[in-house]
Amino acid sequence: MRILLTNDDGIHAEGLAVLERIARTMSDDVWIVAPETDQSGLAHSLSLSEPLRLRKVSDKQYALRGTPTDCVIMGIRQVMDIKPDLVLSGVNSGSNVADDVTYSGTIAGAIEGTLQGVRSFALSQAYVYENGTRVVPWEVVEAYAPALLGKLIDIDLPDSTFLNLNFPNCRPDEVSGTEVTAQGNLAFNLQVEERADGRGFPYYWLRFGERSGIFRPGTDIHALKQNRISVTPLKLDLTDYSAQDRVARALGYGVAD
Repeated sequence: MRILLTNDDGIHAEGLAVLERIARTMSDDVWIVAPETDQSGLAHSLSLSEPLRLRKVSDKQYALRGTPTDCVIMGIRQVMDIKPDLVLSGVNSGSNVADDVTYSGTIAGAIEGTLQGVRSFALSQAYVYENGTRVVPWEVVEAYAPALLGKLIDIDLPDSTFLNLNFPNCRPDEVSGTEVTAQGNLAFNLQVEERADGRGFPYYWLRFGERSGIFRPGTDIHALKQNRISVTPLKLDLTDYSAQDRVARALGYGVAD
């Protein structure tokens, strides 16, 4: 099996090294094309106005000055001579659940793999801050992902569907199981913070404030709160089929005379 790895945290991210170790439990034909720098929050964006600079790091490992989407495209269409059997994106430092999947470059890597016709997974590891320091329990995803991927890799999925895997913030022996979930909902709390540079000119940071959500059973955010691994099937088709009839009626279509 040939596996292509990417991420959004960059070529030097610890999560990418974790993902490589996970992938090598499945195959010795592992390729990496990852962003040269952190690309978090860029979602499914393409570099259309800037050239893509590719740097070979080592055998089958490349850094690209571009987005996770660019990385998957370059990996499949330029770097690799044969199309991969599997795309793994991550392991992201932090969960990718609920509405946050729309911002995630990790999710975007799996989206692009799916668009390229390759079975794809996004993997993310929840963490906590302790004394102002991010503490990521990488040992959780490394302990559980190989067996989980082994069970999921050959299941029958629609061509436009990929799987979003999130691992809870706890010790490996505290994981309480695996749950197939739906995408949850988190209250949007993105804040604009104004600062001044050395000459007094203003600049701005976007940051998330304290967030709340509806932790309904069956959702990804509820599963993580219960120390369960969340497996969420996501699809590329964004059509709201439940609203089609209402929209058609508003436009005068499909209404009997």
